[in-house]
Amino acid sequence: MAGGHVNLVKLCVGADRVEDLIDWQTARRAALPDGLPRHVTRMWPKRAADLLDGGSLYWVFKGAILARQRVLRLDEVIGEDGVSRCAIVLDPEVIRTEAVPRRPFQGWRYLEADDAPRDLPAARPDEDDLPPQLMAALAEIGVR
Repeated sequence: MAGGHVNLVKLCVGADRVEDLIDWQTARRAALPDGLPRHVTRMWPKRAADLLDGGSLYWVFKGAILARQRVLRLDEVIGEDGVSRCAIVLDPEVIRTEAVPRRPFQGWRYLEADDAPRDLPAARPDEDDLPPQLMAALAEIGVR
């Protein structure tokens, strides 16, 4: 994913596997006006133009980046408390990536395009994923 854009990386809290994220987003999408998944955050990305120029949100599961979703747009949302927040509107397609270890952090961080993990080829339907901890351990020792 090299290019002039920037990406975001975020912990996928409450999900142990990529399938958990997909299931959660699928269940919530019907309630959204445009049917697109989104992640709402307090901070608006200062590099919004670079993010919207082909960037993705990379998801960290149990210590490893394992998937990404393309960022479609940023919407302002006002919470019940009257505070303005940023809704990162995502493409519904979740793309699996190489497992890359990532230590815990709060919020989201920028991820330069040249540092982003490569997409995995589409898996065969009958092929099971490795557990996230094993994928993270393999990535940490350089086996991808």
